[in-house]
Amino acid sequence: MTKDQKNEVIEILKGKFSQFTNFYITDTESLTVAQIGKLRRACFDKNVEMKVAKNTLIRKALESLDAERYAGVYDALNNVTALMFSENPKDPAMILTSFRKESNGERPVMKAAFINGDVYMGDKNLKALTQIKTKNELIGEVIGLLQSPAKRVLAALLHHHEKQAAGTTEAAAEAATEAPAES
Repeated sequence: MTKDQKNEVIEILKGKFSQFTNFYITDTESLTVAQIGKLRRACFDKNVEMKVAKNTLIRKALESLDAERYAGVYDALNNVTALMFSENPKDPAMILTSFRKESNGERPVMKAAFINGDVYMGDKNLKALTQIKTKNELIGEVIGLLQSPAKRVLAALLHHHEKQAAGTTEAAAEAATEAPAES
């Protein structure tokens, strides 16, 4: 690879790291070509971008953007590295978990994940990352919690109003039956 080609890869990676606040660093070393193709298709279906690059080029791209911010992921840059970029921090974890179940294996291994500025090191964090809530899920829960008391108050008021209306109708019916017939 020439110096110009390396610089081009670094610039592409810098663009991806700037574009996405979430990325996973995975080890795909023991996967076959067919398995890599299947993993790429799974990523494509979930709008997750997968890039394979040399560790030194990944590190240079990260260091040129913000060396301190990404310092926690440098230890994960070893062996064969595939990067998974996603808007949704949960999608790459779901893809890796699903891929492992289908292939009855332990690969690919998650070496690290960078989620909104936080670093999750090691494959042991994969299960936890499948359970994190996305921004939209959290917003939906908050809205649901805020609406819940209002819905209960409205339901109580409506029930009270209906009860009063039923009582008024019954009282009017009783009054009509008790009233003497006029001749």
